[in-house]
Amino acid sequence: MSTRQLSPARQAAEALGQRLREIRTGANFTGRALAAEAGWHYTKVSRMEHGGKTPTEEEIRIWCRICNTEDQIPDLIATVRSIQSMYQEFRRQTRAGMKRLMQVHVPLYERTSLFRIYEHNVIPGLFQTADYAAAMLSFWISFLDTPNDLEASVTARMDRQRVIYQAGKRFNVLIEEQALRTWFGTAEVQAGQLDRLLTVMSLPTVSIGIIPMMIERPCVASTGFWVFDDELVCLETPTANIEITRPTEVNLYLRMFGQLASVAVYGKTARRIITTVAQELSST
Repeated sequence: MSTRQLSPARQAAEALGQRLREIRTGANFTGRALAAEAGWHYTKVSRMEHGGKTPTEEEIRIWCRICNTEDQIPDLIATVRSIQSMYQEFRRQTRAGMKRLMQVHVPLYERTSLFRIYEHNVIPGLFQTADYAAAMLSFWISFLDTPNDLEASVTARMDRQRVIYQAGKRFNVLIEEQALRTWFGTAEVQAGQLDRLLTVMSLPTVSIGIIPMMIERPCVASTGFWVFDDELVCLETPTANIEITRPTEVNLYLRMFGQLASVAVYGKTARRIITTVAQELSST
């Protein structure tokens, strides 16, 4: 079995290729025959079917016309557009500094009513202290080699937190216990962050569940992700912000969120985990 790790975009491209292959074989075309009918080099069909080349919208139309499946065109084109929009390079977004990256999602936050947030190794930005945010952002400024606008970037991140106090918003948040134990900055910075988390938990619009370490669990998510109103999923890699809008994929993330929530603890039990970690910090 292959152990390669595929990006979400590559996974989507391969899934699209599988659909195209099913359409072709269902129409009783070989790859060479379809390529000849379309006027393409025969290798193009293979590359598209294996995810090595994302087809253009015109290529989708040609493929479906040849296979007499034109009813599939709208959904396939929507898939192509989703793949093309998945990657937004951090370096491009941060050429003017990290502050711009902090501000890019503000309109999305403003129009979202229900946030579902899962983080496995970091406290969500909406609940970070300024010191914690500064420690984390200073690394990314260095790593991505962006202009050093740390102070402005932290201010922008703190400004974004106003959304958690706005009427009509709900925040369902899942945090792995590991995130409570992952330091950004000094022990004092981490302790202040844990105290801030306890304060945020008291807000009536915020539900924070902690997923304890060393428990039997139904699944493990490979990365943190945010779901906005059942319509958009955002996740980050070290070099890119990925946005997922295809309904079937969004639903998979919602299912994953539900599975993770099934083993989270809330209320007094969640607070007890946070305070235990804080006490361990004070003894280091």
